[in-house]
Amino acid sequence: MNTFDIIPMENWGLGNKNIPLGIAGPCSAETEEQVMNTARNLIHRNIHVFRAGIWKPRTRPGSFEGVGEEGLKWLQRVKKELGLKIGTEVANAEHARLALKYDVDVLWIGARTTASPFTMQELAEALRDTDKVVLVKNPMNPDLDLWMGAIERLNACGIKKLGAIHRGFSSYAKTKYRNVPQWQIPIELRRRHPELPIICDPSHISGCRELIMPVSQMALNLRFDGLMIESHCCPAEAWSDASQQLTPDVVKKMTEELYLRKADVGGEAAVKLSALRQQIDEIDNQLIAILGARMNVAEQIGTLKRDNNMAILQSSRWEDVLAKTVADGERQKLTEPFIRTVFEAIHAESIERQNTVMNEK
Repeated sequence: MNTFDIIPMENWGLGNKNIPLGIAGPCSAETEEQVMNTARNLIHRNIHVFRAGIWKPRTRPGSFEGVGEEGLKWLQRVKKELGLKIGTEVANAEHARLALKYDVDVLWIGARTTASPFTMQELAEALRDTDKVVLVKNPMNPDLDLWMGAIERLNACGIKKLGAIHRGFSSYAKTKYRNVPQWQIPIELRRRHPELPIICDPSHISGCRELIMPVSQMALNLRFDGLMIESHCCPAEAWSDASQQLTPDVVKKMTEELYLRKADVGGEAAVKLSALRQQIDEIDNQLIAILGARMNVAEQIGTLKRDNNMAILQSSRWEDVLAKTVADGERQKLTEPFIRTVFEAIHAESIERQNTVMNEK
């Protein structure tokens, strides 16, 4: 598996290498006063970069779309007067050129832009060989290859201070999150590319203030490399995403209360962990055997349906099975979304197996 040619995060020149990277600031730069007031109140040992949106990609025209280049002057003032590093989102090549012109330290690429290979290539060319930090948010849809492809385009253009931002994924289902975390996707990214830093954006995952702390802690439990948190001096008056922004005081307090996790343990704890992992391995082997047996039965059902000219899908039967498994799972303290995900995958594979059998002559 190829690795990215990147500079380790501790050599980026941002903050303390012994603690997660802290990025905080308003969703949007609205006024010079708002930017300066928020930045002054965010000065803290756990906050290394002041962020503010200069250009805001909105779903529909007519919404506030950012103050544009004028806001970069306000960020420059933050850097000069307060000594904070500064960061903003860039969505096209012109944004990138302006951000470099105003000496922005951290540039990130938003979810909508990540999903467009043509725009990503143009951005990569505009940023070619830059020594600025460039972070790439995951695309709106859960597509790991698309996320990795955007990072690969940047790396191919000589950008080596490179990282990913996990901001969650859109979903038609109603959930408590604005964007569902789907932690398995950044976990898979980490598995494939352990050298790539991953920052979590709990604000966009949460969509509300109440969830930002637990989402942040989950990210640190997974040993993510930092957090990007939206903060506004007066969140209730924010021009965009008011419900997911925290006051600077809350952000500072939260960063002090979050637990940092070790990569490994030693001594008696290591022995117990090894034993528990062995139990997991044994149970996983049993699960594989049971799933194999289930699919064998599904194929026998497919043969019976074929021989009797029956349709594969029996909707009422499937609804009964799903309702029973959800109820049984809840008695085992398994959540309904988890049970549904597992059994819908099993059902899909069973349908595929039956279809293969029914097409045999």
